Amino acid sequence: MTSQQDDAAERTLGQLVAEATQDISSIVRSEVALAKAEMAAGLGVGMFATAGVFAFLALILLLIAAAYGLVALGLSPWLAFLIVALVLLIIGAVLVLVGKRSIDSVQGKPERAIKSTQETIAAVRPGTT
Repeated sequence: MTSQQDDAAERTLGQLVAEATQDISSIVRSEVALAKAEMAAGLGVGMFATAGVFAFLALILLLIAAAYGLVALGLSPWLAFLIVALVLLIIGAVLVLVGKRSIDSVQGKPERAIKSTQETIAAVRPGTT
């Protein structure tokens, strides 16, 4: 027998139970720490989402204020809101065209990603070099 086997054979049941208890305690502490970290991250994501909602609502109010600003300049309310809506539609159309051009500029397959994945599979698969 080797010295490691001798050490394992010499440990008593009490020692094995104590080691198992320590390992379980360590696992539980790690899980609790992970749960705390996940809760903190979830709270942060929730705050970002709430900030996004408030920013969106502020944008709506700013657009309404812009329309009322046009009314204050002497335009009728329906025309002022129509102008604001048309400006928004034009901005949206420009963003769609820019996005479409960006998508169209991507050509072919993602060659580097495919090659890297094939190399990883070849390295992990047993019996291939």
